[in-house]
Amino acid sequence: MKSILFGTALALTSLVATTGVEAKGCLKGAAVGGLAGHVAGHGVLGAAAGCAVGRHQANKRDRQQQAQPPAR
Repeated sequence: MKSILFGTALALTSLVATTGVEAKGCLKGAAVGGLAGHVAGHGVLGAAAGCAVGRHQANKRDRQQQAQPPAR
């Protein structure tokens, strides 16, 4: 089971490294998700999910800021 998770994490890491994804939100989300996943016994899975959620939140925040008119 651990070898499957390790292989999946390695594949995801290489995919992210080659696509040039911005890390905004991912690093903080991965840290929090990794810690929560570690407590639950699935650290790598938690880090991957935390990265995805953190990136989603960062994108949502960027869209909201772009939709607001600039303040004078």
